Amino acid sequence: MKPKLMKIIGWNLVMIAACAITLYPVLWVIKMALTPSQAFSLSPNPFPDTVSLSNFKDLFFAKDLAGNWLFGHWLFNSVVVSVATTALGVTFATTAAYAFSRFVFPGKKIGMTLFLVTQMFPGVVMAIPLYLLLDTMGLLDSMVGLTLVYSTTAVPFCVWMMKGYFDTIPKDLEEAAIMDGAGRWTIFAKVILPLARPALVVTALFSFMTAWNEFILAATFLSNETSFTLPVALQRYVGDYSTEWGRFAAGAIVVSVPVMALFFALQRHLVGGLTAGGVKG
Repeated sequence: MKPKLMKIIGWNLVMIAACAITLYPVLWVIKMALTPSQAFSLSPNPFPDTVSLSNFKDLFFAKDLAGNWLFGHWLFNSVVVSVATTALGVTFATTAAYAFSRFVFPGKKIGMTLFLVTQMFPGVVMAIPLYLLLDTMGLLDSMVGLTLVYSTTAVPFCVWMMKGYFDTIPKDLEEAAIMDGAGRWTIFAKVILPLARPALVVTALFSFMTAWNEFILAATFLSNETSFTLPVALQRYVGDYSTEWGRFAAGAIVVSVPVMALFFALQRHLVGGLTAGGVKG
């Protein structure tokens, strides 16, 4: 019993240490957000000496010289761009993934390979060509242009995720539906999509997260302060000679909350959606 008990205690200590290491940066950011000072804290203590919500107040009620409510614009832009990117990515990728999973056509293998290749390069590599393209189309500094840019990176990822899941769905179900007189679109909408709900949730969540948290491309294509998304807006607190660490930390927490809420709300779908697409039965 003693060796077994010692093993259990040892593993518990390891897990406690791992949790402490993981939570310490989060607690430190919360400390900075709740501290009224804008100075960088060098204290290892992750708890604030004095608690103040002034940084959140400054963030929520920030205005530009014209009197525009900046946080409202930033939040609206982030929600619209993220939701639109998710909708476009999942809609186009679901139909494309189903075609790649079920049909045989010329270019099928090379098409999937090209989708994979596009994921090998960071988005910053495409920044200049995309900037020139948006400039030609007159879509710079707009939510439409940013949504189109994000969709170009979301669709290949979504196609791979959804194809892997569609491959696990038995074709016998579709054959039975055909015997009952169902058409291809009816089969896809009423048989395949309900079965693929876990994969749809995971794919939509990752697409939303990518668009919500992306900074480099948004900072490149957006110049008007009222057009910023939340991650880009945090840049205004980082200057050449000083950084407003308290407001920056408050903004980082605000940006993280919606994603955390989605994870908790959809967690029952995540495990099934992430594992089913990786195992082909």
